[in-house]
Amino acid sequence: MPKSPRPTRADYRHFTPITTRWHDNDIYGHVNNVVYYSYFDSVVNLYLIEVAGLDIHMGAIVAFVVASGCNYHAPIAYPDKLEGGLRANKISASSVEYGVAIFRAGEDAAVADGFFTHVFVDRATGKPVRIPERMRAALEKIMVAA
Repeated sequence: MPKSPRPTRADYRHFTPITTRWHDNDIYGHVNNVVYYSYFDSVVNLYLIEVAGLDIHMGAIVAFVVASGCNYHAPIAYPDKLEGGLRANKISASSVEYGVAIFRAGEDAAVADGFFTHVFVDRATGKPVRIPERMRAALEKIMVAA
């Protein structure tokens, strides 16, 4: 399978600092592959909370991950300083597919990139709901052309 091209910072609309932790490294001395998904989750949810107004504790609407994937381009290790790049690839009535990439601070090429899909649901019923207008507007700000 051919390796996907390395995205650059220009491919993303929003950036969040990420602090690596000692326990992110595995026995091989680099950040373990599963940790990247935690970074993705943190980048997306921080944007939803701080910019889009998602109330993770009391809100009637929550977001469930239904799909994710990651391409690895270069190893990283604690104590690397990182930044997560975020964009919206596709927005539908009740879901959004994000593009997420991890960058070393000050570097232009991503060390990893992937996608992360949320479906917005009613907290009480678990049924999909329309993305609220404030959230939709925040997601549209980071939308990239197809």
